[in-house]
Amino acid sequence: MSEQQQQQHGAMPAKLRVGVSIFIRKGEQSLWENGVYQNCLFLVMLLMRSPRVGSTVLVAGGGDGGPADATNFLADSPVPIIDMATAAQELDLMIEMSAQLAREWSVAFKERGGKIVSMRVGNDYVIDIERMIFNKPHGMLVSGAPYDEVWTLPEYEVSCKPYFASTFRAPVRLMPHLWSPMVLEKAMARAEGKDKDKGFDYVPGRKHWRVAIFEPNICMVKTSIIPMLGCEAAHRAQPRLLERVWVYNSFHLKEKPLFVGFAQSLNIVQHGLATFEGRFPLYQVLPGNVDAVFAHHWENAQNYLYYEALYGGYPLIHNSHLIGDCGYRYHDFDCEEGGRALQEAFATHDANLPAYRERARQLVARLDPEGEENVRIYTAAIESLYT
Repeated sequence: MSEQQQQQHGAMPAKLRVGVSIFIRKGEQSLWENGVYQNCLFLVMLLMRSPRVGSTVLVAGGGDGGPADATNFLADSPVPIIDMATAAQELDLMIEMSAQLAREWSVAFKERGGKIVSMRVGNDYVIDIERMIFNKPHGMLVSGAPYDEVWTLPEYEVSCKPYFASTFRAPVRLMPHLWSPMVLEKAMARAEGKDKDKGFDYVPGRKHWRVAIFEPNICMVKTSIIPMLGCEAAHRAQPRLLERVWVYNSFHLKEKPLFVGFAQSLNIVQHGLATFEGRFPLYQVLPGNVDAVFAHHWENAQNYLYYEALYGGYPLIHNSHLIGDCGYRYHDFDCEEGGRALQEAFATHDANLPAYRERARQLVARLDPEGEENVRIYTAAIESLYT
């Protein structure tokens, strides 16, 4: 029996040809637009290490661009990029990630013996609700395409796992979150002028802190409201702590009266400490400008922002239960506790910096796409598709 005949009968090929879908459009596109693009790279890095995978590719789909349009955008990709037509003929396993697969393509691929997994790395339950109720542009559609399994992250176990099981009509498996400083380091190496010389490490010794908030403010799972209130609480308790509060990704909110009224009620605004900025990659604004990062999530506890800040040794004030004992944690929506966590960080961080960096190093090691345990878990999940 040929390998193709074995595949059509459900047998697993000795070495799989695996693709990961990625959204490609014409024009400018950046790995820093959202975390899913970087996640695609980290996943293919892992697949290249799997003993059951013979070859790995990225598959251009979803947008109006093709492989040729990704030359700059995916300059750091360790694998080639192919189009959907080629993927349909050459792959054994397709992992839908950044670009949704068309139902017709999926049906034909399955009929040929291929396996399809959807890897969901966003809080789609909340995002889909907002898109439906507030008439926002749609994202993933419930198309009725056939899936063998859905993979998602521990941060979505409560909010999304049942939602995925019902809408995709497939089993849902929780998978390790992956991150590597590779993208960050390469971006820093390509930086020009003064940015190139800054480095990325936290610099101790400042008498007043500049705190940055980087929440996207485009969905309610990650907004700047609680961090702003946490900085406000710390400022009221310790007026000389803060030199500046940078609220990034908030420039568009300046036109919203409710947000303006909220901001103007705060002492950090009235006292001229807070400024509201546009969107920038972390590596462009953190070094030399920021002493601490204040973050908040709602059912979105695993973020590249956390890993980047910790990697640089920056004090991270956060409410995540999924990053161990890293950073300075407050709970849930408790902005007052967040303010106290910021005060604690200000008082102790410099003295405890070596131990802080070691905890961060251990976390980053657990996230490593090429780490033995992560490769083992993803390999086992792939093998289970054929049992």
